[in-house]
Amino acid sequence: MTIDTPDLLDRFLRYVQIDTRSDPHATTTPSTPVQWALLRLLADELRMLGAQDVVVTEFGYVLATLPATSRKAAVPRIAWCAHVDTAPNLPSAARPIVHRAYDGRPIVLPDDPSQRLSVETTPHLREAIGHDVITASGTTLLGADDKAGVAAVMAAARHLLRHPEIPHGTIRLCFNPDEEIGAGMHRLDLAQLAADFAYTLDGELPGEIDFETFSADGAVVEFHGIASHPGWAKGVMVNALRLAGRFLAALPRDWSPEHTADRDGFIHPIECNGSAETATVRMILRDFELAGLSAKRAAVEAIVAELRAAEPRARIELTFKEQYRNMRYWLEKDMRPVEFAQEAVRRAGLVPRSQAIRGGTDGSNLTARGLPTPNIFVGMHEVHSQREWVSLQDMTKAVETLVHLAQVWEERSQ
Repeated sequence: MTIDTPDLLDRFLRYVQIDTRSDPHATTTPSTPVQWALLRLLADELRMLGAQDVVVTEFGYVLATLPATSRKAAVPRIAWCAHVDTAPNLPSAARPIVHRAYDGRPIVLPDDPSQRLSVETTPHLREAIGHDVITASGTTLLGADDKAGVAAVMAAARHLLRHPEIPHGTIRLCFNPDEEIGAGMHRLDLAQLAADFAYTLDGELPGEIDFETFSADGAVVEFHGIASHPGWAKGVMVNALRLAGRFLAALPRDWSPEHTADRDGFIHPIECNGSAETATVRMILRDFELAGLSAKRAAVEAIVAELRAAEPRARIELTFKEQYRNMRYWLEKDMRPVEFAQEAVRRAGLVPRSQAIRGGTDGSNLTARGLPTPNIFVGMHEVHSQREWVSLQDMTKAVETLVHLAQVWEERSQ
């Protein structure tokens, strides 16, 4: 199989230069208007490639169809999904740099020389010696999370449309906004997607097929104190910021991201703001098992109860919100989507691997809603940082995996 690697690279380099940062505080979908630029570009490119049924929904989902080439009537319809948005923590419009045939020496990013990649400190970079490594310039995200996935889906679609002799069933494509703020699939109409199984292209290591994620909740604690002039505050003032500080100090240290790894969950405060009168702490709670997630909820509730008892004049409100659940709970009932993807990885010349993702994917939401959706690698590394990078060769292997995957589903259908 010969993938058009220059075309894949060209797409990726164009996509990462487009600002698509999402906004966790927004109430619209997409959460930022800048995401529309890439979404509409992808729709136009799909039409030019010859994809059918190309639509852009009112909530920013780009949907399209690769028509079946198989003569079999019962091939399940699969979907390939990738998100266009980038994480809110850093600027998004990258100045990409291609380090051709990377030679193993340290990579110093020119716009901020303190941002440095080396084989000694950067996981997996040693494995990319000889590859064409792509970085940003040091002050922005590269956006490989998930524009590497977007480019891989587009390249695979182009390959199949140009090679109708490759037998496959109907394939649906979906590009979506707002994955990075946990809302990627909330407004997707599954009836409109019309797929039996799906895959997100949003993984890291070559050969990786993920079918287990965290289960996740959000939590918000609002502290309402009593205002007073500080000069006459004795016995009157209740300082909401001090209550917030006491709450943060009481969170279990061993359940923080800084002290957990592997299958350990955590409680992570992500935002704290306010004044002496009112303050708000926002948190995320994570665990692979629902019992562990419940224990973390209970720990937060206990701290709040202690503060209410210690300062009865204050009003402290605690709310939880379910974000997503471990996709393993559903996928383990029917492992065909995982097993077929693992076979596709082998046909691409890689060794399949799986790991429990210390995070979530759009597939977590889709799987819980009844559409089984494992996650496939695209080769991104050091995501959500200025040091984010990806190998062109690894992206190419992701494209090959998708093309093989389409054939595996066709071959193993009755």
